[in-house]
Amino acid sequence: MRNVWHVREGAATVSWYDVRLVFADGARVEALAVVTEASVRLEDVRARPALSLDDLTALGDWLEGPLATACGLGAAATPAAPGARRHARPDPPRGDAEQRLVADEYLAARERGTDPVLAVMHATGHGRRGALRLIGRARDAGLLSPRRARR
Repeated sequence: MRNVWHVREGAATVSWYDVRLVFADGARVEALAVVTEASVRLEDVRARPALSLDDLTALGDWLEGPLATACGLGAAATPAAPGARRHARPDPPRGDAEQRLVADEYLAARERGTDPVLAVMHATGHGRRGALRLIGRARDAGLLSPRRARR
């Protein structure tokens, strides 16, 4: 975590911090955090592989305490699970179980009328390309109908 810049207006100070995290499983998260006297906010987050909404929420909770402490905001909140190992994405099942999960999520999203690719992205933690690759594998395994009907 490094301080990028400070802006002072009267008695109020706003600080921007560049935060980089590298996890043991090779995942990377880069964030731009804004710290004011009243709050800590994440303005921009980039992650490889993509973070789920739950992981993004946990990231904000996890960074709030250390950022507040670094800025001298007094009693800062601590992470929800100090010392807990964090992963950027869940460990989804592999092989046949993974293809079944992808097919189930895809079909359930279609029934709900939502984007099936986004549903697979959320369920597996993969980005769009990875999700499309998994959907293709599920189609090849016969768990989903072919994309185009052959004439």
